[in-house]
Amino acid sequence: MGVLGSHQPQPTLLPKHCSSLGGGPAPPLPCLPFISSCPQMEHTEVIRSCSSPVFSRVLALEYFFEEKQPLQFHVFDAEDGATSPTNDTFLGSAECTLGQIVSQTKVTKPLLLKNGKNAGKSTITIVAEEVSGTNDYVQLTFRAQKLDNKDLFSKSDPFMEIYKTNGDQSDQLVWRTEVVKNNLSPSWEPFRLSLHSLCSCDIHRPLKFMIYDYDSNGKHDFIGEFTSTFNEMQEGTTGTGQEMQWDCINPKYRDKKKNYKNSGTVTLTQCTNIYSFLDTPQVAIDFTASNGDPRSSQSLHCLSPRQPNHYLQALRAVGGICQDYDSDKRFPAFGFGARIPPNFEVSHDFAINFDPENAECEEISGVIDSYRRCLPQIQLYGPTNVAPIINRVAGPAQKEQSSGKATKYSVLLVLTDGVVTDMAETRTAIVRASRLPMSIIIVGVGNADFSDMRMLDGDDGTLRCPRGVPAARDIVQFVPFRDFKDAPPSALAKCVLAEVPKQVVEYYASQGIAPGAPRSCTPATTPSP
Repeated sequence: MGVLGSHQPQPTLLPKHCSSLGGGPAPPLPCLPFISSCPQMEHTEVIRSCSSPVFSRVLALEYFFEEKQPLQFHVFDAEDGATSPTNDTFLGSAECTLGQIVSQTKVTKPLLLKNGKNAGKSTITIVAEEVSGTNDYVQLTFRAQKLDNKDLFSKSDPFMEIYKTNGDQSDQLVWRTEVVKNNLSPSWEPFRLSLHSLCSCDIHRPLKFMIYDYDSNGKHDFIGEFTSTFNEMQEGTTGTGQEMQWDCINPKYRDKKKNYKNSGTVTLTQCTNIYSFLDTPQVAIDFTASNGDPRSSQSLHCLSPRQPNHYLQALRAVGGICQDYDSDKRFPAFGFGARIPPNFEVSHDFAINFDPENAECEEISGVIDSYRRCLPQIQLYGPTNVAPIINRVAGPAQKEQSSGKATKYSVLLVLTDGVVTDMAETRTAIVRASRLPMSIIIVGVGNADFSDMRMLDGDDGTLRCPRGVPAARDIVQFVPFRDFKDAPPSALAKCVLAEVPKQVVEYYASQGIAPGAPRSCTPATTPSP
């Protein structure tokens, strides 16, 4: 059984619960690959043999007070091997607006059949919770020892569920592990949760851990439970190799059996904070003459009052995403390939705010303002040399590497219109940078031949410098803006940023560097406009 939801923009967290379909909690099997013509279709995991499922997957959506944001939820009985919801049995659907959910925080709606009649007594409940400004995550790893055996001819098939306690004392499911078959001492796969999902950024919020023996009929046998907090888990695993253990308690056995000790134990072997990974996004803009005279409507740098040029569109789309991960919301922004005042000498790494001591701009809006003020004061020239700006960003990244800590990972966003003039030097700079905590995003603006950029991307083979030295890892992502000019801004941002998380993980894993020190986390509040 699964739930499909389609929506207009992107919101808060929406765990979904269906009832009156009978049954208890069930672990997920892999999601069916639902395919829809709607590009904003989301789906939950599939829960087997359960008529009152509680879905653990949450949907993160963006709430706009001034807009009506209709939502639809469709419930299906999933068929094995199905590749589309049309192949599954439709159980019912419900509609509401995101504003209704946000204002009430919890909405229960009857499920309706296609003819508009009630699907029996079936309902769906959607819970909303405001997401705080933190981007921090925690990685947890659990194992259990000597759990009670609930099966007659084999051993238990245990899985674990984690619940957080809400302000009204209700329990909300935040994670469900995989099932480990036929094993009384299972080790579950490591998993990663945002601090908001785990404990609403309240490290003292009670967490409940429930252990079950999976049964294919959906009537899972309860093994035991224990409680903790994120703060307790952190403090209990602070030392190297330090673990934390709890007794897994079945209250029924504890109350009835005089010598009852536990129904096994559960050990937390890893509690690792993974903090916001982008700390210094930097922007580099191509101001070479091949872009065309900014005073001309044909120029890629034309500042038309009717529509932002492609440079501005790319800045807003990609920069708007990057700034969510930047701790101080300040962006160093540079230009290259222009003659700049006062002497009008060619520069390939000048600050577009013309402050060589501090190239930072306040948020992406500040970068855009500096770009607009910069254009009338410079002369577009050339050549298109990219290596100097890469080397400039690589300097601080080199210092970060020397620190041996995971506090700043740099991302350089290069917006350019054409062929790279210093291709050999650029390849060398990228190969050198591939060993540092940095990634490079290149957005090609205009209709030029971008074959050089595709080679730098490295998707068709490992990039090498002219001397033959290979890049340590792929750190470049190239996307031509023309492929996205008719798509929503989120499509471009999603494409160019898709590889960055993987690149971050690869770098720190290769260096054996643990995540940095925790930052303060503001507790979430009641949703409001």
